[in-house]
Amino acid sequence: MSYNKIAQKLRNGDVIILDGGTGTDIQRRGAPMSGETWCAEVNATHPEIVRAVHEDYIAAGADIITANTFATSALNFNYRKRDDEMLTLDAAAVREAKAAVKGSNVCVAGSVSTQRPVTPGTDRTDLSSNWSPAEARHLFQRKVDNLKALGVDLLMMEMMRDTDYSLYACEAAMATGLPVWIGISVERNDDGELVGFGRTDQAFAETAKCLAALKPEVMTIMHTSPNDTADAIDILRQHWSGPVGAYPESGYFKSPDWIFVDTISPDDLIEKSKLWQGHGASIFGGCCGIGPQHIKSLSEALKK
Repeated sequence: MSYNKIAQKLRNGDVIILDGGTGTDIQRRGAPMSGETWCAEVNATHPEIVRAVHEDYIAAGADIITANTFATSALNFNYRKRDDEMLTLDAAAVREAKAAVKGSNVCVAGSVSTQRPVTPGTDRTDLSSNWSPAEARHLFQRKVDNLKALGVDLLMMEMMRDTDYSLYACEAAMATGLPVWIGISVERNDDGELVGFGRTDQAFAETAKCLAALKPEVMTIMHTSPNDTADAIDILRQHWSGPVGAYPESGYFKSPDWIFVDTISPDDLIEKSKLWQGHGASIFGGCCGIGPQHIKSLSEALKK
């Protein structure tokens, strides 16, 4: 689909509705999750579920759906010596997303993460797995170039959290010439300060400043507690004057499964989104744990 409609909405400051959690809704529908690659394998083993998730988000009113390419992380697949399989799984993911949007004005985003191996039974990255800047840049470039060749409309950089791997990934995305949306994920450290999710050594303010300097199309706060999102938007605004989005998580990850507890109701998400709108956000949706009913309610409440 053409990105022109989205670009016009951005210029006008209109509300844009994203989808919700792709991987978690795939899990909710019964597809098995992998301890090594989470929902990546489902693109090949259960493509009908992947397409159904996209179709339900489109019916709910999403302007953009995100292909199931977050879990096909260039770093994690390289760690597992499966680099070429990443490309194949991404092709399957984009195929299902494009089939779902056929005949509509909905855009397909290619998701890009910096995910490294995750410690089993947790949501914590194994920080002992590292790559040189040159190696990481090469791997990210291969990922985003493939997504571009597959025909995605934009690149959604998701769970960016630091000034090393996230910077390398975002620079590779910018080099494709596609529209790039950078989503940063944060949490609070023991002192209550906002830091990168799983990267307590990375102050959020520094990450926001570093990534904003790349001048993407959009910056968002995503996969972050709804209780921290407004504060994160305010800090982001100190370094970024362009369009801002917010799409939080609900629940938590205990690899390989998402745990659907303390979930946000659709009404709660609407209330929070209106709060974030007051802080300057115009793009709304959900990440892990947020489903089609949430997006339907958001679309009906926020679209004029």
